[in-house]
Amino acid sequence: MKEFVLIFRTSNHADFKPSPEQMQERMNWLAGIASQNKLVDKGNSLSPVSARTVRSGNVVTDGPFTEIKEFVAGYVIVRAESIDDAVELAKDNPVLKSGGNVEVREVLKRDSNN
Repeated sequence: MKEFVLIFRTSNHADFKPSPEQMQERMNWLAGIASQNKLVDKGNSLSPVSARTVRSGNVVTDGPFTEIKEFVAGYVIVRAESIDDAVELAKDNPVLKSGGNVEVREVLKRDSNN
């Protein structure tokens, strides 16, 4: 099986202070993946305000973008046979209900001999 990172994006800062019901929905989604033995890393939330971007020439700007319409809210790492299987896991994520989106990317392992 391969590993995939599911990156959660949202434009709603309220998602960082979810209601108890929203938290339970998120925990249920993670528990469903864990029960299939497909959860590699439960990930973390990422701050929408405490972020900097370093660009060439050592130019540092606040946040991930100069004009931000959406931001990375968090991530998890899952195990799946293919990217299509990982996408199926992502389709049930509660962030989609609030207009957010989930980016799915395969984790490419570095060769340990390099």
